[in-house]
Amino acid sequence: MSVIAVIPARMSSSRFPGKPMKLIHGIPMIGHCYYRVRMCNKVDETYVATCDAEIYDYIDSIGGKAVMTSDLHERASDRAAEAMLTIEDQTGVRTSILVMVQGDEPMDTPTMVEQAISPMSSDASLQVVNLMGNIETVAEFEDPNTVKVVVGPDHKAIYFSREAIPSRKKGVTKVPMLKQICIIPFRRDYLLEFNRTPETPLEKIESVDMMRVIESGDRVKMVLTKEESYGVDTPEDLVRLEK
Repeated sequence: MSVIAVIPARMSSSRFPGKPMKLIHGIPMIGHCYYRVRMCNKVDETYVATCDAEIYDYIDSIGGKAVMTSDLHERASDRAAEAMLTIEDQTGVRTSILVMVQGDEPMDTPTMVEQAISPMSSDASLQVVNLMGNIETVAEFEDPNTVKVVVGPDHKAIYFSREAIPSRKKGVTKVPMLKQICIIPFRRDYLLEFNRTPETPLEKIESVDMMRVIESGDRVKMVLTKEESYGVDTPEDLVRLEK
């Protein structure tokens, strides 16, 4: 079984242009992501998928593996899938599982990547898995940049939203506060099928692509990690994360 990790990254973020190359303790953010993911011993190879020469050249300069992709992709999963097919053409090895890791979560650890992959080893029916973590503050719970998730007793996702769900406005203030962490293993063929499926209504409303899985009648297995992870969406996030 071939397991590859692909980290999609681009310089043209609307909220924080150029963020993959912003320094955190002297290392570009995309470098932190690459180094950490590559340390996971459950991953055969790690690649950065990008449409920007600056990112490609940096990864190449540190001895890493990068794949140039189209600059027309709007979704990370499309960029990851293009990179996967290119890698397969180059290596002659068919991918079994692609682990997509967001390039703006530099605190993600090798253990977290392993935790996300693990359920697929024991359940062949699982097509996609997401990591999730506890939200520790109400401020983060109410931050629209943080994707919240509600799960059932079986840890399957019921709903994703950028709103604070479950609601704390009905007199119950102690609610499960869980966030999506974007370490997302896909089975190869399911990733391609997912990208061929048109965006669904709730996916558009919530701006969360995993809603497409739920609306299509499939399931998203969620795995809880106790390790901390924060995304970088703004310059202020970068300052907080560096501390």
